[in-house]
Amino acid sequence: MGYRARNVELDYDLAKLVPETDEDYKTLQNFEKEFGVDDNILAIGIKDSALYTPQNFARLQYFAEAVKDIKGVNNLLSIANLQKLQKNSQERKFEMQPLITNLPEDQETLDSLLQEIKDQKFFSSQLLNSENGATAVIITLDEEIFNSPDRLRLMSDITQLGDAFEEKTGIELHYAGLPFVRSTMMTKVRQEIIQLLILSVIVTALILLAFFRSWDAVLFPLLVIFSVVIWSVGTLDLLGYKITILTSLIPTIIVVIGIPNSIYLLNKYHQEFEEHGNKIKAISTITRKIGIVTLITNFTTAVGFLVLTFTEIKLLEEFGIVAGVNIFATFIVSIILIPAVFSYLPEPGRKQLKHMNFKMTDFVLTWLNKTVHYNRSVIYIATIVIVSLAIVGGFKLNSISHMVDDLPKDGKTITDLRFFEDNFSGIMPLEIVIDTKKKRGIIQRTTLRKVNEFEEFLDSIPAISQPISVVSMVKATRQAYYNGNPSFYALPNSRDYNFIMRYLQQDEENVSVLESFTNEDLSSMRVSLKIADIGSDKMNTLIENSIKPRMNEIFEGEDFDISITGTTPIFIKGNEYLVENLRLSLLIAFLIIALVMGILFQNIRMIIISIIPNVIPLVITGGLMGYLGVPLKPSTVLVFSIAFGISVDDTIHFLAKYRQELFANNFFVPLAVTKTLKETGKSMIYTSIVLFAGFIIFVTSSFGGTVALGALTSTTLLVAMFTNLLVLPSLLLTFDDGKRNKLSHPLIEQYDEDFYLEEEDEEINLSRIKKAEPKVPFKPEEQKKS
Repeated sequence: MGYRARNVELDYDLAKLVPETDEDYKTLQNFEKEFGVDDNILAIGIKDSALYTPQNFARLQYFAEAVKDIKGVNNLLSIANLQKLQKNSQERKFEMQPLITNLPEDQETLDSLLQEIKDQKFFSSQLLNSENGATAVIITLDEEIFNSPDRLRLMSDITQLGDAFEEKTGIELHYAGLPFVRSTMMTKVRQEIIQLLILSVIVTALILLAFFRSWDAVLFPLLVIFSVVIWSVGTLDLLGYKITILTSLIPTIIVVIGIPNSIYLLNKYHQEFEEHGNKIKAISTITRKIGIVTLITNFTTAVGFLVLTFTEIKLLEEFGIVAGVNIFATFIVSIILIPAVFSYLPEPGRKQLKHMNFKMTDFVLTWLNKTVHYNRSVIYIATIVIVSLAIVGGFKLNSISHMVDDLPKDGKTITDLRFFEDNFSGIMPLEIVIDTKKKRGIIQRTTLRKVNEFEEFLDSIPAISQPISVVSMVKATRQAYYNGNPSFYALPNSRDYNFIMRYLQQDEENVSVLESFTNEDLSSMRVSLKIADIGSDKMNTLIENSIKPRMNEIFEGEDFDISITGTTPIFIKGNEYLVENLRLSLLIAFLIIALVMGILFQNIRMIIISIIPNVIPLVITGGLMGYLGVPLKPSTVLVFSIAFGISVDDTIHFLAKYRQELFANNFFVPLAVTKTLKETGKSMIYTSIVLFAGFIIFVTSSFGGTVALGALTSTTLLVAMFTNLLVLPSLLLTFDDGKRNKLSHPLIEQYDEDFYLEEEDEEINLSRIKKAEPKVPFKPEEQKKS
């Protein structure tokens, strides 16, 4: 598996959140087949008056030409290497010619050149903010190279040239665009895989050392878990998956979730050894009796991940499958290697057993025991009040997602993105496809006029940049037809339309200037826009309540097919789709775990009692999110199914021990609860601390989604510890009469210490048995009563 793990690659695709069967996703795929991808644009922004000096302007041109020569750069557009559309009267066609033939040597020449650049309306609107002087360098990247391992070299080459430009000029560059966002995110993912894994190992090692006071109890469980970590990465390659922002968390999750297996096994091992001092017998006991419960708890934890496959979203399917399979593998490795390793190690000494009598732990367990026996009403009232407040907070929850949700809000990537939103109305791609269903239908005057009216409306929206389309290009050709006069940048009128179209028709024999904006027969066209990262809620409102109604009004009476597509709306829709499907996955997890409880206990009352303490933490977490303004998004919704699957583990351990104590104590519920809290409560506290510390590590991440996942999961599991130690025993004391059918042996009974095994019989020395006479004789009826 380690050999396979070497081959795993990073995944740069952000559009995996929508199923391939989705109609909007199919529309995007059709758009890309016809017009090419829309997410391969890298933009570099500059806003500094120092740029507009002859020396620095020349450096900008050198920088632009150097970037253009990099392998993987298809095209580059900037004010320093701008081309203009010119009329070739002799051949009756339009040609692209360099605007700058000689670099300006003085300020006057440069100012004149800048004015000429502004006059090129088609290009200047995309490259220059005439109000404040901000300018952009637009770079089109080769999709194949960017989606290959060569992408790191490509981005590094561009940024190195940018660094050199900044050093020579003192002018700051701002990078934006989906290629840069993806590259930044996945570079951070690569770094954080190691960072989070190391932190999780250190934290869990310190906790194990503090609990068990033995390096054996630290080193060998970690080696077991580390082997499964290697398996998890190898599994990615075996299944043909890549490392995404979600699957990158699996190694750390395996460490955090796998350690509780070792804690339960070691704690029970030490309890057994302390009782009879026989190491091999203690190891045999934990393998048989803890093993079945550990199997069940690992299964329920794995369910919390495996249900993600029901979302039909590739990103979540991969995460759920790899995490679920390897969490179950953690059980197999732990139940084999932990007993095997400790069978070879020396017997635990007094120092290693000292944790069995921690005064602090004993004090907490004693307080918990008194509270559930004598203050159940307080527990119920407090729980009802807290849950009621949480339900109110839950109504404040909303679902909002952004393209760059996961990146640090104060980081340079977000700052640079805001630069483009402030100066160029955004950089995220948005596309509108207009299909006239007629050959050459898009260059009809009526069509051009309607599209122009629609584009003027789009341009009036602050969050959207000036559109680029056939309309823009036809306007530019008219300007070129009139020798570059900017006052002629408009749609052709009835007098010059035919003359201009003849030039365009002639040009079709070579490379059409309309090629990037139309299909081959000129029946359909694209309107390319750049939009600010305004969030899913505002995006939906903008499209559904503003753009579509106006679009339908303008094109009313036309038999056109018009669709709004692009990477941005698909990504936003993917997040919404993800939230809805994660709700479904949580429901499925709930039903599966309830079914498991039914198989374990074969008692409806126990199923209800077991579910309640694990639903309460989810409700409280939802309420906290509502009050704190944390939106529902992929990383936060993921918390609920994961935390539910993990928190049920403590419930199963508690109820398994509780059933054992019921049979051992003549079905007397109060005594069974007390003994269960004393023994299993200690392991529950240990494992909850490990889980809390393990998931809280995620808050050190630079990704907002990972931080939210860590903070919310750790909070949920901490609350679940208290509900399982307070609410669960209180419910048992209140609603369980303790009556059990001795002839019924549900699966959970495999945990019982009193479960009869023939091989445990020992030979009895009959000579040492003496008959004891009672001091006070019993009457038959008293004996029966007794």
